[in-house]
Amino acid sequence: MVHYYDLVLGLIPLALFGTTAALVAAGFGLTVAAPVGGILSASLVGHALFVKGPVDATGRTGSDVTEDSRTDAGSSAASPLETAD
Repeated sequence: MVHYYDLVLGLIPLALFGTTAALVAAGFGLTVAAPVGGILSASLVGHALFVKGPVDATGRTGSDVTEDSRTDAGSSAASPLETAD
């Protein structure tokens, strides 16, 4: 089953190279077509990260999980930098 992020990963190079090739074929210069394709690809990445951001199965984002793990650990837990190996 194909999910949203699978589609985004496939569309990033397609948007970059496909848009660039289509604009060059339409008569635009490569110096115009490549940035337009790059902007389209970057907007796909931005949408995937910030508009429809990744969440875990419970619907929490990565920052929620990090904050919970800090509060669950309590103040007595040693920092990873303070542990002896």
